[in-house]
Amino acid sequence: MTAVNNRPQPVSPTPSSPAKLPSEFQGIYRGVSEVFPDRPDSTDPAENLRVRLQAGPLRVKLGIDPTGAEIHLGHSLPVRKLRAFQDAGHTAILLIGDVTAQIGDPTGKSEVRRQLTPAQVKANAETYIDQVRPILDFETPGRLEIRYNSEWLASLDLSQILELLGTMTVGQTLAKEGFAQRYEQGNPIYLHEFLYPLMQGYDSVMLQADVELGGTDQKFNIAVGRDLQRYFGQPPQFGMLLPLLLGTDGSQKMSKSLGNYVGLQEAPLPMYSKLEKVPDTLIQDYFELLTLLPLDQLPESPREQQKLLALEVTSQFHGADAARQAQQDALTLVQGQTDAAAAVPEFSLAAIEFPAKLFYILGASPLCDSSSDARRQIQGGAVRLAGEKMGDVNQVFNSPADLAGKVLQMGKKKFVRLMP
Repeated sequence: MTAVNNRPQPVSPTPSSPAKLPSEFQGIYRGVSEVFPDRPDSTDPAENLRVRLQAGPLRVKLGIDPTGAEIHLGHSLPVRKLRAFQDAGHTAILLIGDVTAQIGDPTGKSEVRRQLTPAQVKANAETYIDQVRPILDFETPGRLEIRYNSEWLASLDLSQILELLGTMTVGQTLAKEGFAQRYEQGNPIYLHEFLYPLMQGYDSVMLQADVELGGTDQKFNIAVGRDLQRYFGQPPQFGMLLPLLLGTDGSQKMSKSLGNYVGLQEAPLPMYSKLEKVPDTLIQDYFELLTLLPLDQLPESPREQQKLLALEVTSQFHGADAARQAQQDALTLVQGQTDAAAAVPEFSLAAIEFPAKLFYILGASPLCDSSSDARRQIQGGAVRLAGEKMGDVNQVFNSPADLAGKVLQMGKKKFVRLMP
């Protein structure tokens, strides 16, 4: 089993004490949790990413498994970092894991993940690319490669798979986050799950990655990529880890299932309204991770910081005009109310029995007096969900997760945020 390695190797810089990074590189390190390996005093470009950054263009890999249809701001952190590398003159590689998504990354999972069909993965991948367009530079030639790991993983034969398996022991695999705990608790670990980190690592070999981006929970998988690159005679990549973004509840990791997320596809008003209510304890982290604004020049008032954060992030995905309009709309959502922090009241879906039809959910909410009234409002075109006009009174939602965090609107001034 061989891997192509015909890319010219970078020229090492003249040995010297590590210098302060040029300004165009400083955004690369903003908000980063860890870089490995990292020896700040070394002039060896294999051990010091700062030295390597100044030696020539790098190939920077970010793998995304399209296991769902919607990306939220937590998912956007490594995508934003990929853009920082683009802006510094490096080549970004957005790798769509259309094969690995069918396995599912077992990292942090207490049980085996549901396997997806190729058709599901293909549909999800198309939406993923559309959602990251506002973040990445798709226009500058040579700055972005979009690749699919089916290009090489789909054609692996049994002998090649056995060779990959032969590079890692069972003991090493059980050291992966979650595996040891599942083993001790008697929860099953399936053999196909052992393949996941090897496949992710082999992606780095085939892409000849110099840097791989990921969350702090991806260190094991990225380290496997380093090991496989050595095995195939390539210089091992650097790992750059980013924090896991806490959700708008201020306590748990941003997640669709928890309803504490801000989706990249959300309409300007719900996006702005959610961000404007971010707890004070998260404001600094959100500014650092989701914007490029100087942290020492933020407004002193926490309330003004919330407004600025909401306006800045909403502008990134919808433009400045739409963001300002969302800000104005948030001020006038409830009649007589001028405090946008409380502009969107919440409505719990806990008492709703799912699957449930739209008219029933609307009728159970504070927006309508009855289900029959809800039907009339929907048929009259007065109802929107996440900014989209709803016309089918019998539209069915299968679970609270389909609605969590979305704003349900009736008319111009009645809103509730749906919570699981």
